[in-house]
Amino acid sequence: MAKTMRVGQLGHAVLAATIALALVQSPAHAQKSAENAANAVTPAAASPAAAEPAPAAAPTAAAPAATTPLDPFAHGTVQAGATKAAVCSACHGPNGNSANPEWPRLAGQSAIYIAQQLRLFRSGTRANPIMKPLAAGLSDQDISDLAVYYQAQTVSGLEADPSYWKAGSDLYRRGDKARDIPACIACHGPVGRGNIVGGYPALRAQESVYVVKQLNDYASGARYTGTNVTSADPNSVMMLTIAKRLTPEDIRNVASYVQGMR
Repeated sequence: MAKTMRVGQLGHAVLAATIALALVQSPAHAQKSAENAANAVTPAAASPAAAEPAPAAAPTAAAPAATTPLDPFAHGTVQAGATKAAVCSACHGPNGNSANPEWPRLAGQSAIYIAQQLRLFRSGTRANPIMKPLAAGLSDQDISDLAVYYQAQTVSGLEADPSYWKAGSDLYRRGDKARDIPACIACHGPVGRGNIVGGYPALRAQESVYVVKQLNDYASGARYTGTNVTSADPNSVMMLTIAKRLTPEDIRNVASYVQGMR
């Protein structure tokens, strides 16, 4: 019936246009044009069915909304995170200050960064045999709660090794143009607080042992698995490149400097 209506409507449009044209023609020619136009209307258009309104189109299913990660600041609470962090404290220490140099200090870390990394652990994109099973059971709400809880904690730092931190300071603050190594300060901030908007992590007071391992894992490609790293963690692209340009001495020096930052 919808097709019939379209044909009928087209016929009426032709008729109206022809009559309008006839008004500027001679009376005899105008009458003939009008008659021809009337005869051109299809029988279907003149039938009673053509005058009936077309049935409403069946509602179409809405396209599924794109799944986007929850904003931890909008959905997470420190109170809920404090309860859920009880399990995490076994490795990351009370209030996120790990006593084990192999595990990162989460206190004061960007909630955006923590949430992102937990999702990468959960999906298996970030390779870690301990964190993968632990993160697998976390819901998006759990991740938001834990992320805002740890950002709200105060990090307690350690001392930098006096033999290395000065060279590490130079690399952190100035980089090395000759080797195309940008200054760490550009993304991680002058005092290592990171950049929440950009998603860059805080580095201050992080254990040097842990920093050394992460930089080596970036350089070797061991930090992530799969082929979707660039989309899952866009910030990793630059680190995968920069870490390859660092010597073992560079890594040791900058890791020592980071450990002593406040």
